[in-house]
Amino acid sequence: MDAEGLALLLPPATLAALAATWLQEDCPGLNYTALVTGAAPSQAALWAKSPGVLAGRPFFDAVFAQLNCEVSWSLPEGSKLVPVAKVAEVRGPAHCLLLGERVALNTLARCSGVASAAAAAVEAARGTGWTGRVAGTRKTTPGFRLVEKYGLLVGGADSHRYDLGGLLMVKDNHVVAAGGVEKAVQAAWRAANFTLKVEVECSSLQEAVEAAQAGADLVLLDNFRPEELHLTAAALKARFPSVGVEASGGITLGNLPQFCGPHIDVISLGMLTQAAQALDFSLKLFAEGTTPAPHTRQS
Repeated sequence: MDAEGLALLLPPATLAALAATWLQEDCPGLNYTALVTGAAPSQAALWAKSPGVLAGRPFFDAVFAQLNCEVSWSLPEGSKLVPVAKVAEVRGPAHCLLLGERVALNTLARCSGVASAAAAAVEAARGTGWTGRVAGTRKTTPGFRLVEKYGLLVGGADSHRYDLGGLLMVKDNHVVAAGGVEKAVQAAWRAANFTLKVEVECSSLQEAVEAAQAGADLVLLDNFRPEELHLTAAALKARFPSVGVEASGGITLGNLPQFCGPHIDVISLGMLTQAAQALDFSLKLFAEGTTPAPHTRQS
């Protein structure tokens, strides 16, 4: 999907609520610096100072919309950033521009970092000729999941299940609590409605076969070495060709190609959200009628 269209996935009311919460967190009381800047109409340029993928425009817009500021973008969502690049301009009262500055930059930097990591992972996988899906996980920052899941999509990866209700995933602890793989899958099917798929985390071929026999739609082969993974997936697919196979655990951008294979349908990486490096952006005010520059003061 075109990155520009992904913004349609984000409910406007949710964007507004998130932005209001973030601003409230940063300034729950008196904003003393507003008396320093005043409320004169002002403008600022947004600069990208590190390479990567631009992601998070809807969240950036939502923050400044709360403050009656207008954002005009120079680059579309999903653009490859080559620093130093002017990305947008923001106009509004000076104190409002600076009240939203850090919140908006944090959101954009984090979302773009996730998108950049996702894009790198997809590129590494496609370089092997593999055509399966690269996905994130539920290992997201509390309160920031929508931003990070959206960043995965902009980067070309799959977001995986958004929350516990998106897929009935039976993990190792569920198996222990239920008394075994078969009992866990049976309980899952009793709980599931017709819209849900059931996925079972397995640590061996025996568990994977047991899960497939019990009716699992997908099997998650967790923390397998690449050579062991491919042998197990091939044996499982030979008996249950319609069962989806996901590989996860210990996968990084460096070793990702080793996990790509003809019997693997999905490769999920927690590091796409847990370890993504935020991109570097800055917002610099400039005087009306002058040319914006990434540095406002001479050193």
